Amino acid sequence: MPAGAADPSSNGRAPYEGERSVGQLFAAATADLSALVHDEIALAKAEIRQDVKRGVSGGVSGAVAAVVLLAAIPVGSIAAALGVHALGVTLGWSFAIITGAYILLAIILGLLAWRSFKKIEPPRRTIEGAQATADVLKNARPRPATKEEIDRALGRRP
Repeated sequence: MPAGAADPSSNGRAPYEGERSVGQLFAAATADLSALVHDEIALAKAEIRQDVKRGVSGGVSGAVAAVVLLAAIPVGSIAAALGVHALGVTLGWSFAIITGAYILLAIILGLLAWRSFKKIEPPRRTIEGAQATADVLKNARPRPATKEEIDRALGRRP
């Protein structure tokens, strides 16, 4: 818009050289707010992606612990108990020793899974950024519209 030309949405005065109209200011504020929201979404995705990787790692460890415990108990314990029995231990104690070894293995794998899950943290930077944006928007107060602006918006001619 050339300098000196009246903006149809203004109060009738021509903007000064380098001065932006209300429409231009609103468009700039809208674009800035949109960019801020997009940046916060990107930050949230980046933080959550890391936690998802940790969660997958913990889930895999837990699944492996369960599979090892379930698959190894019936097959491995019989063979190992018979091997221990061949060393001279009674058959009952042989089975007890092997069962205790598998339970210990499952506990260790379960603790590894728990440790991986414990490392998952909330996306703190995203939460802080969103709270800061909400605080700014809560405290932002638009100036009251003049009677002429209200009349113009409602289509009334003064």
